[in-house]
Amino acid sequence: MNENSQKNGGRPGYEYLVAFMLGKVIQDLTVEFCDCFVNKKSRTHDQMVQAARSNPQNIAEGYTAESLKSYIFLTGVAHGSNEELTKDFQDFLRQRNLPIWEKTDQRVRDFRGFRVGWISLTSLNTPKLSMNPTEAANFLLTLCQMEGFLLTKLAESLKKKHETEGGFTEKLYRKRIEFRKK
Repeated sequence: MNENSQKNGGRPGYEYLVAFMLGKVIQDLTVEFCDCFVNKKSRTHDQMVQAARSNPQNIAEGYTAESLKSYIFLTGVAHGSNEELTKDFQDFLRQRNLPIWEKTDQRVRDFRGFRVGWISLTSLNTPKLSMNPTEAANFLLTLCQMEGFLLTKLAESLKKKHETEGGFTEKLYRKRIEFRKK
């Protein structure tokens, strides 16, 4: 999708990033998870919901920032929020003496087969959350681990782009030099 896709009725480019789409699924499922399994009046409930929200919101903000440096920074913030949420799901399981399934467990391997995508203008193919707390937490934990991998790859690609193309200030300076030559 090109930069003009939003003008033509399409989505902004960041909404096609798998890291953004998966972050939105994690956000929606975390709200559902917390409403079902975490006391709504607890600080943990609010923090988990906010950490889940922070991930896709920071990707969107970074993508639309003028500077590549800001995008790299905000991708790091999204990664940190995702890591915080990952630890919250691990804590949920540990504190209730529920198992954290190994990545070699067939159930986790099945979870890792999920591929996110838009099914309409407003909806992603968000899976149904299990009402079993062990399965639901392990599913979200797996999605968070997948998201962590995607955010690492996104940050690496942005750093490479910065290395090869330069940053915002460098581009402005080059344009200024070109203008002076006229």
